[in-house]
Amino acid sequence: MTTLYSFGIGTGTKNSNGQWLEVFYPSPILRPSQELSNIIISTLGDNETDIEPTEAQLAALESALTVSGYNDFAALIRSSKTTNQSIVAVVLSQDSAPTSVPQAYLKLHLLSHRLVKPHHTNISGIFGVLKNIAWTNIGPIDLDELPERLLNGRKTGSLIQVDCVDKFPKMVDYVVPSGIRIADTSRVRLGAYVGEGTTVMHEGFINFNAGTEGPNMVEGRISAGVFCGAGSDIGGGASIMGTLSGGGKEVISLGKKCLLGANAGAGISLGDGCIIEAGLYITSGTIVTLLDDQKVATGTCKAKALSGESNLLFRRHSINGTVQCLTNKSAVELNDELHSSN
Repeated sequence: MTTLYSFGIGTGTKNSNGQWLEVFYPSPILRPSQELSNIIISTLGDNETDIEPTEAQLAALESALTVSGYNDFAALIRSSKTTNQSIVAVVLSQDSAPTSVPQAYLKLHLLSHRLVKPHHTNISGIFGVLKNIAWTNIGPIDLDELPERLLNGRKTGSLIQVDCVDKFPKMVDYVVPSGIRIADTSRVRLGAYVGEGTTVMHEGFINFNAGTEGPNMVEGRISAGVFCGAGSDIGGGASIMGTLSGGGKEVISLGKKCLLGANAGAGISLGDGCIIEAGLYITSGTIVTLLDDQKVATGTCKAKALSGESNLLFRRHSINGTVQCLTNKSAVELNDELHSSN
């Protein structure tokens, strides 16, 4: 018997050539039960593919789900049939890289629904799969069709506002996870994992396949591929180096209860309880002077030798500019009332 990796029924937008632009999955499923897998396979098949189900297939799936007691999922199918958008079902028998827009959007939904954490689902090649889209006040528009749509909008007096041009939409247009606050929703992309209790302030940013365990304070940048442990604080203007655009292949993470001071940066991973002082950017090649008994025997080392170690304090000597590292003895504590009230 085949047990599926993931399944979703969604509605989405196509361009005039019938190509998918985006898909919304209200209730994606990760590793459905054997019983549910059997129902899906018997009605839609088990190929690693996207299916635009016929009315007969949807009716058969809805009926089988109702008989088996999956009433919520059956209701989802009924509601999807009332939309004027195209309907797609994605059946993934294994965690393979996405090869289509519907598959890519299902993977991004799995992340933002907190069903998988960053790096725990295969999204290899997703940039090549997704189209660059104009995200507007009337929905997504293919860039090749945008000039005509803008002109028609002016003719009819219904001006189109283009909010951004990007491959990834903002998360909250698709998923709003429980227990979070986001001051500027445009700064959190679909595919971000935003853990419960996380606050993202106006200048905070979370990329896709990145995020926070929660609770966390985010006033800086969490780049693609980065995951921050519970209780860590990313200060205003701070940045964590990601795996895109020159960031290299090393996956960087922050442990629990770390602090990146304002305008600081991390180009190495941090274990638990680490601090990088305000204004200091630590890259893997930064020469660090060790002031007490660290795990490197020499008096200086490159910062990459300390990557992933816990309870470190990185600071810059205010007179000679030397980057120093010593044991951190200061606890990093978030405001419990602030984050528990999200």
